[in-house]
Amino acid sequence: MFIAIISDIHDNLANLDKCLSWCRNHKIEKILCCGDMTTGETAAWLAANFNGEIFVIRGNIELYRENDLDKCKNIRYCGELGIIELGGLHIGLCHEPEKISELSEIAPQDLNFIFYGHTHKPWLSKRGSAIVVNPGNIAGTFHQATFATLDTATEKLELKLVADL
Repeated sequence: MFIAIISDIHDNLANLDKCLSWCRNHKIEKILCCGDMTTGETAAWLAANFNGEIFVIRGNIELYRENDLDKCKNIRYCGELGIIELGGLHIGLCHEPEKISELSEIAPQDLNFIFYGHTHKPWLSKRGSAIVVNPGNIAGTFHQATFATLDTATEKLELKLVADL
């Protein structure tokens, strides 16, 4: 299964459109969003322009209400902390890096990957047995616009520059 990991859209629909176009052309099945979509309109646009499941974490700058997401049939809202299983991998999701330790505490088993956002800076590290990844930001603020991809079969991660799409 191929997954895209995005974060910190901050209503930049032009960059989000480039990302989603790439996702459609490369058979991405699911998207994990690590927060800061910002408005309900952006959430609705994301849901309308991607057919697969979208797992969403609440960021620190969100202007939507949870019931805005109820209208988006393919969005799975995970609150501030999310633990999901995809393709046999246990994945933790949060927005702020300070929440990573909380994910590890509430996870029923060891996590393979932890994805987070907030800093806008792509990052890769390790915490115990988990690979910890910040996919950067779609907005293109503070750092270049980026997102990550994961092949769950091989556990291969890649970082994509939106400007290169």
